[in-house]
Amino acid sequence: MRRVVTKYSGNPILTNKNCPWPVECVYNAGAAKYKDKYILMPRCLGLDGNCTFGLAESTDGYHFTMRDKPVISKATEGEFAFYENRGVEDARITQFGDTYYIFYSAFSTIGFRIGLIKTDDFTKFDRIALTTTTDYRNSVLFPEKINGLYCRLDRPNNDPWGIWISYSPDLIHWGQSKLIQVPYPLSIWEYHKTGPGAPPIKTDKYWLSIYHATTHTMDGQTYRLGVMLHDLKDPSKVIVSRQFILSPDEIHERVGYVHNVVFTNGALAEPDGTIKIYYGGADTNMNVATAKIQDLIDICLDDPRPALG
Repeated sequence: MRRVVTKYSGNPILTNKNCPWPVECVYNAGAAKYKDKYILMPRCLGLDGNCTFGLAESTDGYHFTMRDKPVISKATEGEFAFYENRGVEDARITQFGDTYYIFYSAFSTIGFRIGLIKTDDFTKFDRIALTTTTDYRNSVLFPEKINGLYCRLDRPNNDPWGIWISYSPDLIHWGQSKLIQVPYPLSIWEYHKTGPGAPPIKTDKYWLSIYHATTHTMDGQTYRLGVMLHDLKDPSKVIVSRQFILSPDEIHERVGYVHNVVFTNGALAEPDGTIKIYYGGADTNMNVATAKIQDLIDICLDDPRPALG
């Protein structure tokens, strides 16, 4: 086993001090490239306890400037209002041509549902649908159709706390669901629960996806990141690395709103074969790390663990 991910020395790249309006935390951002800019859509914990989505822009992927107000807040009317009455959380952004689709957690007094928003320009955002019942915590969309269908990874909020795959003809109605990965009892870092993280990235032979996983400690749960590969034609077939790739070992990842957390909602492939992994630290701030895509593939192939335990 070997370390394959390097954390940026300038972390954290976003904190509440970078936010133009009063917030407690800025974290768990979706990521995208739009025209010549890197885009982050962080979850911003307001002083009322509800979360909104901010938007930050960068020309180099490291130094970001936030817009002066939230770009998405909880709905106050219509069908979304009740299901977002406690805020919106954890955006995942996937580009399809000129359109960007954003899966997010709609948080309400009855739990979580997965909502879908689209935008063409990161200025105007349109809610499309609530795509699950309760209680679903995470969904991430593959960036192209597979066998004629949209494809996504899901994590329902129930045992076995693992990762499912689902398919849709229209992004609204989802089915053909299948459990593809569960916590592994022999890996102390991921024996409690796993869930999808960043939207998958297509490589020559596999889809590459980064996921989060937890273990119990005397100080609560510790969140780390792992990596797995999906078959290009049947993404329910996966190869899961036995080792984690990122762990909360810096003070700003270990101490904060929630201790001992690294959590990704977005990772961006670069032309030079590297990847930027954007991740929240301690549910408080935003950070970035880099890796070679081939190194992430190799650790899955060299030492995989059973996908279904």
